[in-house]
Amino acid sequence: MSNSSKPSGGSPIVGIVIGAVLMVGGMFVDKNFHPEFLEKLAQQGIPIEPGKVLAAIGVLLVLFPLVNLFFVKPLQEAIENRTNELDNTFSEVENLRNEMTQLKSDYEKRIAATEAEAREKIQAQVKEAQTLRQTLMAEASSKADELVKQAQVEIERERNKVLTDLRVHVVNLTLGATEKVIGANMDTATNRKLIEEFIEKAEVTA
Repeated sequence: MSNSSKPSGGSPIVGIVIGAVLMVGGMFVDKNFHPEFLEKLAQQGIPIEPGKVLAAIGVLLVLFPLVNLFFVKPLQEAIENRTNELDNTFSEVENLRNEMTQLKSDYEKRIAATEAEAREKIQAQVKEAQTLRQTLMAEASSKADELVKQAQVEIERERNKVLTDLRVHVVNLTLGATEKVIGANMDTATNRKLIEEFIEKAEVTA
């Protein structure tokens, strides 16, 4: 790279020097050099002015390096810089697109993991609720059975109490009615026992 830049850096100066020499030489020739054959050619309608030709070539040799130095080279550098900027921009866009693709993939994986975790939690809560429901139903059934048994015992107790009270009441009514019919005191232990046995036999028969 360094070897190729040295000639390109020296050639414009050489071209400018040569062009300047040709310009000066051409102006000198145009003013001081007028051979006869050139005048004859001019008279025949073929004007040839070697001084002006040399000066024009010198101007071109001077202008080309200057145009290249101040216009073409900066334009090439600007185009190259712009191309590099575009390449960098494209690289950044590609990197950004890859990064966005990776972020999207990570986000989708995270959402899938979150959904799976939420599904597991919901299933665990449903299972826990079902277990609690079964436990509560078992406890309620057990308590209901216990309450039914207690109620049956209480009903049986009340029934026996009512029957006892009813027997006593029937015995008293029977003794009272018998005393009124006979006109004697019938309220004795023997009579009461007889009446109670009669009532018990009647209940068994029924």
